Amino acid sequence: MFHIVLFEPEIPANTGNIIRLSANAGMQLHLIKPLGFDLDDKKLRRAGLDYHEWATIQLHESLPDFFSSVQPKRLFALTTKGKTIYSDAKFEDGDTFLFGCETRGLPKETLEMIGENCLYLPMQPESRSLNLSNTVAILLYEAWRQVGFNGAVIK
Repeated sequence: MFHIVLFEPEIPANTGNIIRLSANAGMQLHLIKPLGFDLDDKKLRRAGLDYHEWATIQLHESLPDFFSSVQPKRLFALTTKGKTIYSDAKFEDGDTFLFGCETRGLPKETLEMIGENCLYLPMQPESRSLNLSNTVAILLYEAWRQVGFNGAVIK
């Protein structure tokens, strides 16, 4: 199982989509406060299609709180400032993937701490970034593929 960490997410529909993704892929989702919405937000419920009951979600007061309670084995951050393309990384079961908020990304100090494990998705030169839920899905499915889709029904 992988850990998906959303740092101060702002858009309820993105988080709802990621809740649904986490439930369907059997991944642990962590939300770092402050959130830009209430967890009972209608847009969050609509996007998550009430998958909350199948998703494993933990709330954390801060990023240091997350680190102290979870103690991630290996941590990767997704950022437009990354130096390594996501598909070149070698993922292992139990890895943790950190994603920044939609408008500000991750703090500079956090990116510096993660260092070489800052990954990026390729885009056209004029592009700013992909939608957060799309980015999470792309990375998660690549990582899951690399570990043989552990726990999935494969037909």
